[in-house]
Amino acid sequence: MNEERIPRSWLMLALGTGGQTASTVVLYGLPYLLPAFQRELGLSLGAAGLLVTCPVIGILLGLIGWGVVADRYGEQKALATGLLAAAGVLAAAASVRGVWAVGALLVLTGATGCSVHSASGRLVIGWFPPDRRGIAMGVRQASQPLGTGLAAAALPPIAHHGGLSAAFGFCAALCGVTGLAIALFAVDPPRPGRPAGVRTSVPYGGGYLWRLHGAAAVLCVPQFVVTGFSLLFLTEARGWSPAAAGGVLAVANLAGAGVRLFAGWWSDRVGGRIRPMRLLAAATAANLVLLTAGAAWDSPFATAALLLASGLTVSTNGLHNTAVAEYAGPEWAGRALGVHGMGQHAAVVLVPPLVGALIADRGYTPAFALTALFPVLAVALLPTADRAAFWPGPVARGGAPRTAEVSR
Repeated sequence: MNEERIPRSWLMLALGTGGQTASTVVLYGLPYLLPAFQRELGLSLGAAGLLVTCPVIGILLGLIGWGVVADRYGEQKALATGLLAAAGVLAAAASVRGVWAVGALLVLTGATGCSVHSASGRLVIGWFPPDRRGIAMGVRQASQPLGTGLAAAALPPIAHHGGLSAAFGFCAALCGVTGLAIALFAVDPPRPGRPAGVRTSVPYGGGYLWRLHGAAAVLCVPQFVVTGFSLLFLTEARGWSPAAAGGVLAVANLAGAGVRLFAGWWSDRVGGRIRPMRLLAAATAANLVLLTAGAAWDSPFATAALLLASGLTVSTNGLHNTAVAEYAGPEWAGRALGVHGMGQHAAVVLVPPLVGALIADRGYTPAFALTALFPVLAVALLPTADRAAFWPGPVARGGAPRTAEVSR
């Protein structure tokens, strides 16, 4: 690889990861403000939970639009504009108190802040060649547990001492700083040229991308079940203290970031994303079967299986995002990643209330047993093999531009 590319590639990775981390704090860290929502807005737990889902509604509304912006105008503009707009919306949220006003602003926060889902992956993939993309996207995907950990550490004490205004102000500052850094220092990756008058073909013929979208969506279900109900399982079914359970789960989530890095490195070594995804999905299904058995027989193995599931259920995230962007190519990757993210969020938006109702009525065993079916479905949905990617990357190892044949 051309040595001049290396510093810029890793700088772009750092900027994309920083933007994703800030967005994660804002879009997925609001559950840590549930007590503040109840205390300051006078809401029941159920009503406060609905307020927490408002950014997800915004994400569903905004993902594809930001993908179009990234495809047409570049990654830097999409990332910087979205994060700076989210900072402005959160600053406004810090100054209002009505439930409906806060909810509307949180929906708008999701619609603006989700630009990172469509654009940061493009930024990373465009600056790395195929044999380094897996590990690079693993680093970028590690921003999700890092952002969740930052939210868990920062938002509760800030809200306790300064209220919701201080918490929203902190989130606004985080988005503003990262958005400004991207505006100043991010550079769009070079795009392969094409002859004048030649139109880029739509990459959705043949169903390859649709199968990737479907597999990723169903793989998100066990991830949300494990993430959402691990603390309750350890405290209610295993008798752990909340502090002990929270500490162990925090370590398990950090280990999940390491699993994503390993999965990316593995895919680079084997030269493909589909085979590692299939094997990891099968391992996730087996792990969830063990978790179900341990929960049914009140075995300590259930605890070990649950902690292992914290890593396995998130292990494929970087792989399927990489596979989608590589196959869609530089002209379509933003929109394809937007569709990809929208499918995942649509698949999990009802998971917490439905699984919570099942656990309340039937217990953890049937909930875990049902969850184990989803990675099995993902194995069936995945394409049989990688298709030839036609986003070759900036420069080959020897310094010559890469080329790739389009094969569908």
